[in-house]
Amino acid sequence: MEQELIIPQTEYDLLLSRIDNVWRSARANAASAVNSQLIDANWNMGRYIVEFELKGNHRAEYGKQLLLKLSRDLTASRGKGFSRSNLTYMKKLYLAFPKCETLSHKLTWSHYFELLKCDDPLEFKFYFNEAVAQKWKVRELKRQIKSSLFQRLALSTDKEGVLALAQHGRQILTPEDILHDPYVLEFTGLPQQKRYKESELEKALKENMEHFLLELGRGFAFIGRQYNIPIGSRNFKVDMVFYHCILKCYVLIDLKRDEIEHYDIGQMNLYLNYFQSEVCMPDDNPPIGIVLGAKHDRILMEYALQGITNQLFVARYQLYLPKKEELQAELDKILNNADR
Repeated sequence: MEQELIIPQTEYDLLLSRIDNVWRSARANAASAVNSQLIDANWNMGRYIVEFELKGNHRAEYGKQLLLKLSRDLTASRGKGFSRSNLTYMKKLYLAFPKCETLSHKLTWSHYFELLKCDDPLEFKFYFNEAVAQKWKVRELKRQIKSSLFQRLALSTDKEGVLALAQHGRQILTPEDILHDPYVLEFTGLPQQKRYKESELEKALKENMEHFLLELGRGFAFIGRQYNIPIGSRNFKVDMVFYHCILKCYVLIDLKRDEIEHYDIGQMNLYLNYFQSEVCMPDDNPPIGIVLGAKHDRILMEYALQGITNQLFVARYQLYLPKKEELQAELDKILNNADR
């Protein structure tokens, strides 16, 4: 009778892990290669269509008829993937990236399909750069476009800042760079008109932390909620605490259901002083405090913040997606006024 071989479990687990990693890597590389080929093929198809149209004597009349004919013939010979809509976006891909080398193969065709819906070139450049830098998934890219992130960030700067934002994406160099106003929290599912408690908002943010981190932006790591601050015989609680991996500092967020009051500023200043003395390590930068409310009086906030040396900011949030047309109109004013 053949004796059963006893295989050392530890060595076997290591072997299994190595083979599994090789297989995962091979699959990922294959998917990446297929994606690169697909993007290049779509770019080339767009180039051929544009070049054909430019050679025609009646190119203004070509557009729709040409794409309809191509769609029918390519679908008959090659199957799905050649609708007139897809061919239109292939054209747009080539026109947006006349040089193939400027394409990023870190993005998928689905990413480009969403990006090419942006008619404004500055908006397009911003989302392209951010999608590559932050490795957004397609659904994350769609959400950021839908929430008008570019317009919200751009409205807090001048024309030069808008152009830099579009060209380089969101640069995180100072505490002010992590802010935008308003924050859009539509993912919480809280009805705009409902009388909800601050604890309900906090709980909804915790339950939708992936979405909240996306809205906060790059560099945030969640530490905890209702962080305990013992001072003397009293205990205070800060609603949410994060650590910003780029700025290398703690970020404290206090939520206010309604309007931010002057005493909310003093409370956050207390929290920041505690963190600076009791929590921060020697190599940490000073903590940042954000009081986030549904609204605030700008003049009152100016007086409340005057003289405070800590990095303390106020910002608004809303529970619904903004109207892009209104934000874009305000942004156009900034750009047009700068040219006068």
